[in-house]
Amino acid sequence: MAIALRYAARSDLGLGPKSRNEDSGYAGPNLLVLADGMGGHAAGDVASSMIVGELAPLDEEDVTADQAIPLLEEALHSANAKLTKAMRENSDLAGMGSTTIVMLRTGNKLAMAHIGDSRAFMLRGDTFSQITKDHSFVQQLVDEGRISKEDAGHHPQRSVVTRVMTGQPDDEPDTSLREAKIGDRFLMCSDGLSDFVGADVIEEILREARTPDEAADRCIEIALKASTRDNVTVIVAEVVDADGDDLPTTVPQVVGAAGKRMRGRTRAIPTSPAEKAAALSREATGRAEPDDDALELAEDRTRSRRSKILLRTIGVLIVAAILGGGGYAAWAWSQKQYFVAADAGHVAIFRGVSQDLGPIRLSHVESSSDVLLSDLPTDVQASVGNTIPARDLADAQVKVTALRGEATRCQRLAATGTPCGTTPNPTSTVPTTPVPTSPTPSTSPVPTLPGLTPRPSVPRPSVSLRTPPAVALATDRHDEVAA
Repeated sequence: MAIALRYAARSDLGLGPKSRNEDSGYAGPNLLVLADGMGGHAAGDVASSMIVGELAPLDEEDVTADQAIPLLEEALHSANAKLTKAMRENSDLAGMGSTTIVMLRTGNKLAMAHIGDSRAFMLRGDTFSQITKDHSFVQQLVDEGRISKEDAGHHPQRSVVTRVMTGQPDDEPDTSLREAKIGDRFLMCSDGLSDFVGADVIEEILREARTPDEAADRCIEIALKASTRDNVTVIVAEVVDADGDDLPTTVPQVVGAAGKRMRGRTRAIPTSPAEKAAALSREATGRAEPDDDALELAEDRTRSRRSKILLRTIGVLIVAAILGGGGYAAWAWSQKQYFVAADAGHVAIFRGVSQDLGPIRLSHVESSSDVLLSDLPTDVQASVGNTIPARDLADAQVKVTALRGEATRCQRLAATGTPCGTTPNPTSTVPTTPVPTSPTPSTSPVPTLPGLTPRPSVPRPSVSLRTPPAVALATDRHDEVAA
């Protein structure tokens, strides 16, 4: 019996200090990809979106089960090589990397490749299981019998990963091939979900949700209620009968950092296999769609510059129209946007956009709350001060609820005379034997030791150490990873 995939992809910035989403996700008829980027500055989102862009054309590859695993390995090696090239050409990208999980459907089977500590789960009948093994320091301790699985969930170094995509030749993924059965449900997630929501809750969501869309939405909602401090991305796929009456859509869904780079992602896939692969590749890399595959000519670059000038001119005219009272359409769009910010010392939901045009305010308080800004941890106060974006009013209300939980926690601590400080964030210190300790990030330049690069400060500490003979330790919650 032929099978098909019904899928949904979702991503959220989370409640942490990150100003951009470094996760990327792609869900299509034959391909599922999740990448959790890491690195300094904008490097994390660049790495994850580059990997998704390189893998996206596989959605239209017609391969047999014997060809699937080699094809995934080849695509991942190519993506890794492009990371190396990008870092050599742009020093601002040095130290970037990404976890990766990819599933490729081939007939009635699913080929999977995995590297890092993003996770994949499968629900089949009464059985719910994690089908990936974390490439992490804590997982090594579990495998060696030095700690239990229960201890691993609370270990202070649970965020130290030993293998990710960093552009190094030894970044090898684990691969597997499994049969897919109608009714199976798969969930791929970044640690913004798995670090804050237990596997039992994830299982309950997968069992009770009526559709992959409902399951994905629920996972994001629960992660935010758990005050996730990291970007959170989920992809949910359900195996269905390809010959049934209710056929799934073939429109790919792209979320997170890759969603900004891949254009036209809401249209149906082109008809011919060659056209589909070419279109997805162009979208993933952010290149304009040409009339043919010829090299770019000088006049093409001239037209491109003219297009940029035209776009800037249009932007100026739009601003002028708003200032002159003729920007009703833009104003109407802005009134469908929401964000969470501070208002008179309280957390409030704003309607509109956070920028102003001179004397014209483009936002107003939609609803205030009883959450005092002063009751929140200092790092959360900073996040609220910088505004927290929301997809819609319901999403904004979920974020306020999560912030209320943080405020309540701080109030309880204050009642015992304990200062709240920042949100709970266990400090990850790499063991002195055999791994050297990562320096504490600071605002001053941080000295770089051989194989060590600091990365963005998020709930999971992030260091990247390469120790002889071949084990690379990297963390995905600081500003950098091992180059």
